Amino acid sequence: MARIMTIGEILVEIMATERGQSFRVPGTLVGPFPSGAPAIFIDQVGRLGRSAGIIGCVGDDDFGWLNIDRLRRDGVDTSAIALLADAVTGSAFITYTETGERHFIFNIANSASGRLSASSITESVLADCTWFHVMGSSLFSPEITAAVRKAIGMVKRRGGIISFDPNIRPEILRSPGIREALRLILEQTDVFLPSGDEVALLVDAQTEAEAIEPLLALGIREIVVKHGSAGCTYYDRSSRLDVPAFAVREVDPTGAGDCFCATYAACREEGKSIDHSLLYACASGAMAVTRKGPMEGTASFAELDKLIG
Repeated sequence: MARIMTIGEILVEIMATERGQSFRVPGTLVGPFPSGAPAIFIDQVGRLGRSAGIIGCVGDDDFGWLNIDRLRRDGVDTSAIALLADAVTGSAFITYTETGERHFIFNIANSASGRLSASSITESVLADCTWFHVMGSSLFSPEITAAVRKAIGMVKRRGGIISFDPNIRPEILRSPGIREALRLILEQTDVFLPSGDEVALLVDAQTEAEAIEPLLALGIREIVVKHGSAGCTYYDRSSRLDVPAFAVREVDPTGAGDCFCATYAACREEGKSIDHSLLYACASGAMAVTRKGPMEGTASFAELDKLIG
């Protein structure tokens, strides 16, 4: 199996073609595109030529095969994706406000992704895993949370690294026990990759500055706060680094944070320096927003080198 692995929802996205378009009236849509935050993450790892794998479930339908074919094409090991004949692949329908804010209609919990459980987590699946990435968006049921915690335990016992992107959607925070589950995962995290205000959400803090010391006190070794078009900020016990974003024309922000995290993980897992990893992560996030569709902006190192110049 793969050295860098993740777990969670695999779905398709179908998007409105115009800003201000409403799903309350008929309109033109584009898609389906392969998607799901963990799937975008691991596809970007694969595009970088790194050993990559994902644990998840899809339906034995065209949407499921769309995802499997795309991941395989980009070098991802899909052997731990269960293909379910009696379930449908998850979906997300997206509209954009006039200012570019996204609104989602999800079918994830009741899709094949909702069938993922701890039984999917075995020693053989995680045998070669040295870096395991967790996303808060995937913790939409107690069964999946149990699967994630089981996987974390296996990887940590072998000395592997756990990275965590909270990626917390409002509907997930309404789930019973989710804050406790997020906190338990945070306590096992080595590399924390929140976006903006998420950095303070799970500790007793109101601001980014106030959150850093409590997070490091949990044993987290590296914190990278994603700030979108403002770049990112890195913290550890001895340093802080602010890295600017690349100036690009934004077409679709979907997947940018996932690509950022994937590139940072791939660089760090390979032993690259913090400076190098942050630079390439920012380039990856920037590249992602230049294409419409969640995985359409994933990039190789050669493409990132061209952007970096």
